[in-house]
Amino acid sequence: MNRKITITPLTAKAFAPYGDVLEARGAPDKLINAGKCGRFHDRAKVDVLEARVGISIFKADLRALPYTFDLIEKHPEGSQAFIPMSDDPFLVIVSDGPETTPKAFLTDGTQAINFHRGTWHGVLTPLAGNGLFAVVDRIGETPNLEEHSFETPWVVARG
Repeated sequence: MNRKITITPLTAKAFAPYGDVLEARGAPDKLINAGKCGRFHDRAKVDVLEARVGISIFKADLRALPYTFDLIEKHPEGSQAFIPMSDDPFLVIVSDGPETTPKAFLTDGTQAINFHRGTWHGVLTPLAGNGLFAVVDRIGETPNLEEHSFETPWVVARG
């Protein structure tokens, strides 16, 4: 038996309990480089415990809808940002914990996300494009990953 999650568009308000939506909407906060570059300033908090912040490149396999969702994870010692390196949408799944119903969001192709430290979330799930992401997260010696496999998977689909 599968359980269903309906995808909703990603908005800063809906995603706020789980993290930050990084997007360049409206006018920039500042103009720099002699007015030739708009800076959308300080869009997310990088939060790490007793470690350093690193930038890595991930290459994730493309997925398709409906998507079978059976693994959730969290990083108790650091936030984690997924920044797509193409303008393609990707699926973002979050939850208040393994025992609660997850929520699924779809980016619009111009958005990136930053999970708050300790947020339960699905794996990187690109739906189109090249699957390349810059990932900003904690680099340290202590474990920063907890995983939970669902005995009964969820099926993520459009409404």
